[in-house]
Amino acid sequence: MKHYTIGVDLGGTNIAAGLVDENDKVIASLSCKTNLPRPEAEVEKSIAELCRELCQKNEIDLDTQVDWVGIGTPGSVDPEAGVVEFNANFGYHNWKLQEHVEALLGRKVYIENDANAAAYGEYIAGGARGAKHAVVITLGTGIGSGIIIDGKIFSGYNAAGAELGHMVIVKDGRPCMCGRNGCWEKYASSRALTEDTCAAMRKNPDNMMWDMVGGDLSKVNARTAYDAMRAGDPLAKQVVNTFVSYIACGIANVINIFQPEILCIGGGISREGETLLAPIRAYVDREEYARANPRRTKIVAAQLFNDAGIVGAACLGKQRA
Repeated sequence: MKHYTIGVDLGGTNIAAGLVDENDKVIASLSCKTNLPRPEAEVEKSIAELCRELCQKNEIDLDTQVDWVGIGTPGSVDPEAGVVEFNANFGYHNWKLQEHVEALLGRKVYIENDANAAAYGEYIAGGARGAKHAVVITLGTGIGSGIIIDGKIFSGYNAAGAELGHMVIVKDGRPCMCGRNGCWEKYASSRALTEDTCAAMRKNPDNMMWDMVGGDLSKVNARTAYDAMRAGDPLAKQVVNTFVSYIACGIANVINIFQPEILCIGGGISREGETLLAPIRAYVDREEYARANPRRTKIVAAQLFNDAGIVGAACLGKQRA
């Protein structure tokens, strides 16, 4: 009889659940709307129902074939206590997520911060596979990050560590929702790229990007500048070069602190591949403290993309064992 685990990626918009086999592969997945705002108990019920539906559709017996369920959730998470201490996006405090879902499913449940879970997924089966020490950076609406040390997720003594997106790279810079000014994610996230593209277009009404979006700034996204750069627009190239320099500045800082074997870059923008990675590596080659050391951090793209959180959550039991 084959055994599986279930990984749940709990997001503000969607809840995704996946069946993961013994080779750490997602063999089937389902999702539903999170439908916020609503009470904690209703979100817990949706998670349980999604897991049961996933098993039923794939003819898997939840009670005998699923070893455990892992959940990656936004917020400050205490994985040992199984409690989400605070989730700003959901508005929950001291949420006993682990205990409550265990009661609903009758299976062992593990929980972890969603960015940590995604990083663990890339470490287990993605771009950081094979590394003993790794850092995974996800460039999305903000900057998610996870740190793996000796094969274990590092989250600090208070379970609030690894918030690398909130290190300051521009003193007294752009205000961030965290309360600081000049945070990395205000310059190097996909949202920042979109906002900087719009700002450049407003100042320069005669460029290719206006034609690409039909004169509508609401259609600008993180791909706009890259697409225009490839088509030969010099303004787009300037926007992209500035964006990449901000990413690389933060990455050089992270490498100088942790010196991981692998630093893995995820998020939609990572699909640009070497167009993104090559200039980052060139910057780090100039700026990294240990640049003369024969053992250097390898900078690579993520491989799992949307499955990273599911795989990482599904494998949490391995770390706890």
